[in-house]
Amino acid sequence: MEIPTSAADEEARRRAEDAAVASLVDQYAAALYRVAYSVLRNPSDAEDAVQEAFLRVLRHRETLAEVRDHRVWLIRIVWNIVLDRKRRSKTRPETDDVAELVRVLPSTGLSQEERAAAAQHHAHVLARVEQLPAKERQVLLLSAFEELSSVEIASVLGITESSVRSRLFRARNLMAELLHHARS
Repeated sequence: MEIPTSAADEEARRRAEDAAVASLVDQYAAALYRVAYSVLRNPSDAEDAVQEAFLRVLRHRETLAEVRDHRVWLIRIVWNIVLDRKRRSKTRPETDDVAELVRVLPSTGLSQEERAAAAQHHAHVLARVEQLPAKERQVLLLSAFEELSSVEIASVLGITESSVRSRLFRARNLMAELLHHARS
């Protein structure tokens, strides 16, 4: 039997849920943008995907308390959104602009020279990441940039943890090769 709640109780519950969603936006919007951008390669599309993810969260805000790991849950939502968009568009530009991803990487506490060197280094590494096969690139981005564990990546991608580990192993070996050849 459900206990009736007053309008004031219902309003207080709704405000608490809205505050929880606002907190999630503050805490995870940048990470979700990086995930969306890593797949869509377009700033506007990435922003739209993040907004769509948070709209989905708003529609289901009453279940937020049941979510064990909000970060992984949100990344999975945005990941599914961007993959759906990629499937629908079935196109990918031949040249990807990594400058936008470099722009969102942290650079606080560095001198102007250090920031310039770091941006150049990030651009170089990200250009090599773009050369990886899609499956290896996906796990590397989620592992290195979003710092997800193998279990979390498996959950986001809907694959086994052993598949994540082997893709990550291949991705790291390929990256080492690509970076070595770039220096030569």
